[in-house]
Amino acid sequence: MKTYTHGGDLVGARAVWQGELLDFSANLNPLGMPESVRRAAAEAVREAVHYPDSLCRELSAAIARRDGVTPEQVLCGNGAADLIFRLAFSQRPRRALVTAPTFSEYQDAVQAAGGEVVYHRLSPENQFDLTEDVLDDLDEGVDMAFFCTPNNPTGRIIDPTLMEGILSRCREKKIRVVVDECFLSLADPGEGAGFAGKLAEFPNLLLLRAFTKSYAMPGLRLGYCLSGDETLMDQLSCCAQPWSVSGPAQAAGLAALREPLHPVLARELIAVERAWLTGQLRDMGLRPFPSLANYILFQAPGRGDLKARLLERGALIRSCTNYVGLGEDYYRVAVRLRPENERLVKVMREVL
Repeated sequence: MKTYTHGGDLVGARAVWQGELLDFSANLNPLGMPESVRRAAAEAVREAVHYPDSLCRELSAAIARRDGVTPEQVLCGNGAADLIFRLAFSQRPRRALVTAPTFSEYQDAVQAAGGEVVYHRLSPENQFDLTEDVLDDLDEGVDMAFFCTPNNPTGRIIDPTLMEGILSRCREKKIRVVVDECFLSLADPGEGAGFAGKLAEFPNLLLLRAFTKSYAMPGLRLGYCLSGDETLMDQLSCCAQPWSVSGPAQAAGLAALREPLHPVLARELIAVERAWLTGQLRDMGLRPFPSLANYILFQAPGRGDLKARLLERGALIRSCTNYVGLGEDYYRVAVRLRPENERLVKVMREVL
């Protein structure tokens, strides 16, 4: 049976801790889900006696207006992970390059589709930043490459100039480039630093985005991808079950798009709280890595199973053991509101 390896495993956590749970394992907007989004999803349940629009036409048009693309360049899915697996099974890459550490679903999807994964290792001595060394790995033996900015779990942004170099190199070598921007709206410098404006120039580019993080709605499952390659978008559409995005999820997405300041306000708050929490982790003798996102990767050498020890006191953090390139002493914590951050620090100090 498949084991649960991601953050947000409240079912597993509640088997250990029965009281109020302090969840720092899921990287969501600390302001929570906007009330208008919650209300729209609830009201849409009344229409659940009908099938949802399998083409997500109204939602795709609204996303296109917001992201400055055409509706034909938008494809919605049941979360970004759904689209990652659609991509892998529709394209069947023989060999895909994945950075390490990064989000595990890239490698899982490629391997499930029968492809080989090669890793480009990121170094803790270099704050896990992607460098020009990756260009040497983008050769004719690779037909797909995955990049995440900000990277999960490191919180590091790929330098825009380097990203353009990667895109140019991959266009030359006929490599499909997948850039995951799901956390960008909550990171410095924001969604404006994304590559939606490059779709025409780079038809080999596919962008992944999601409402999950920026509007704190992971239970509704709503993500989308952007691409200027019409053939690819048709193939992704065909490689999916009908009605993969529910009516409540579509209604929630439309309501979220009417709340453009929600991630902006959160980003300002996150910058302050991230600096404070990083300092607290460092003061406890841990090794936090500088992040530009709404989460922090840190190392806790010689501290035992810190996740298990904290859970015994009602605090849930993300173990990074299953990330390729990280060891058992690496953990990730979300950046929350100050009262929650203070509670986490208090519990951590008691445990350490």
